[in-house]
Order: sequence, then C-alpha cells, then structure tokens
Amino acid sequence: MLYIIYQEDRDEGAAEIRKQIKPAHLAYLASFESKLVLGGALLAEDGVKRTGSVLILNMGSLAEAEAFSRDEPFRKAGLFKSVKISHMRRGQWNPAAAPATAEGN
Repeated sequence: MLYIIYQEDRDEGAAEIRKQIKPAHLAYLASFESKLVLGGALLAEDGVKRTGSVLILNMGSLAEAEAFSRDEPFRKAGLFKSVKISHMRRGQWNPAAAPATAEGN
C-alpha cells in the first residue's frame, strides 16, 4: 500500500539540523530502498530554500509507515514542525514525464 509522508520544516534551525543529520538520513533511506518509491525536498519558489520534504513509500500498513517516520533521523532530530501521513492510491503513472535531473531540468 502506498503512503505519502508530507513533512514541513520547523521555522528556526532547520538548515543546521539538515547539515548535521544528512548522512544518517541518507543511510536510513538507503536501508528502505525496496520500500521508497519517491522522495524529495519541498522548496520555496526561489528553488533553493528547503521548506520540508515528501516521501512516498510502499508499506504493508499505516503502522509500518508511522514507524518508518518516527524512526527517521531528521524527524528524531526535531527538524519538522508538522508531519502528515496519508494512505494513497496510485492513479496516473507516467515516469516518462519526470524531469531528467533532480533540479527539474
């Protein structure tokens, strides 16, 4: 089952938390490679400032998605002011429409 995790960064200190915890965050995501469908940063309109992140996971239950989120290093470090987890259904699927680069080019 697909779950989307929508996480908004706290207002103060987010950049420092990201800098310190990023290696643990990336290692954690790598350990869930078989479950992680898509993930990426939420950005301000300037395309630079990070405002949060979104993850789409293929998990067996809401409890599994919640456990993943609870144990995620950025969340454990207090990066997010809000986290929302929702069960979703895949509708349209067009990987060919995805940009070639992470920056959207």
